[in-house]
Amino acid sequence: MKVYQIVLLLFSSQFIHTLALNCVVMIGTLKQIDAGSGSVVGVNDKNEVFVLNNTVFTKTDMSLKHFSIGPAGQLGVDTANKIYKLQGGSFVQVSGLLKQVDAGGDQIIAGVNMNDDIFCLNMDANNKWPSSTTPWVHINGKLKYYSCGPYSCWGVNSGDQIFILKDVSSNACAGSGKFENIGGLLSMIEVGTDGSVFGVNYQGSLFQRTGITRSNPAGTGWIAMVVCPNGHKHVSFDLGSLWVVCVNGSIRKCTL
Repeated sequence: MKVYQIVLLLFSSQFIHTLALNCVVMIGTLKQIDAGSGSVVGVNDKNEVFVLNNTVFTKTDMSLKHFSIGPAGQLGVDTANKIYKLQGGSFVQVSGLLKQVDAGGDQIIAGVNMNDDIFCLNMDANNKWPSSTTPWVHINGKLKYYSCGPYSCWGVNSGDQIFILKDVSSNACAGSGKFENIGGLLSMIEVGTDGSVFGVNYQGSLFQRTGITRSNPAGTGWIAMVVCPNGHKHVSFDLGSLWVVCVNGSIRKCTL
């Protein structure tokens, strides 16, 4: 059986239906996008950083390969895996190395390094910038992409398996400390500041996790969504708007 057939079988029993959305095409191209706390940021294939001002993605003077914005602030990592946080209008380097960082948790920072090791930073430590030391909390497991919301964090590993970490809070960023596997396969996943979860698989298909509540953070299933005609690359969600980067780099804003 071919790999793509396996992927379809893993998801097919959980689909409710496929949802086609009405979206607006934005000017510009990106490889990664992140929305949080009412703002939208992203980076392109040249690692140039953009911030959405009104309806225009405006280039900044920073170079990053991944950029995140949310309750924890504005954070990014460069091609050398150095971590930066926006402080007083300027980016300040944070001790440690990560290949991907997330600012979507309840004032906690989370991310993974080049070895797929998982780390987070509690609210108190995050709010004490600048500091000579950064008390990163190591979480057992291996993930290539990791994203947090108000009460749970989600990630995918090198095999595209999906995991959730429950009982996450501002002062307990490691939550329960035990990841639970969620059925399906995704290559990237993002948690919105309201706890909603979206992801893209290696085929470029876009999905939303359904049935998520604070009492049931794992949700109940997956729904397929179509935004890009030729496939999806990256996704983020905030304040009712779904932001999608298509395979060709074009950007779409959809209202849910």
